[in-house]
Amino acid sequence: MTQTKNEELKRLRELIEKIELAMMVTQDGEELRARPMTTSQMDESGHLWFFTNEFSSKTGEILEHDEVNLSYADKESNSYVSISGKASLVHDQNKVNELWNPILKAWFPEGKEDPDLALIRVIPHSAEFWDSNSSKMVQLFKISKAILKGESYQQQAGDDENAKLDL
Repeated sequence: MTQTKNEELKRLRELIEKIELAMMVTQDGEELRARPMTTSQMDESGHLWFFTNEFSSKTGEILEHDEVNLSYADKESNSYVSISGKASLVHDQNKVNELWNPILKAWFPEGKEDPDLALIRVIPHSAEFWDSNSSKMVQLFKISKAILKGESYQQQAGDDENAKLDL
């Protein structure tokens, strides 16, 4: 049974909220750079929001090359998400107020009014996610069984959920 786009987007949002930490990949000249970023929100439009220092290397990279990739991974639940999109630097005090969390004072000592504070908004154009419905023990048993029989591991319908979305 195929999911509708709204159901897939809802599932994508659930996975991102559960995983929370993304590796944001930007382009630095000819090189790709990845760094961990905490997702503050995936809004109703599907845009992803992150707090950043306006003068960090990643913001300069985004201004040069706005295409980014966000990779989320939760090894414990075998849930993975990859999102490609366009990133931009945003100065919006109302959005800062909406998303602010007191723990952010560790990076922005002056709080919501910190002059170095900015937001990164990523507008996704495509995403893919994988989410395993089977426990690790069930998967390990099936993989071991395939190895012992000299067969290729075949996932069963319902074992994993995988969806590609064009956003």
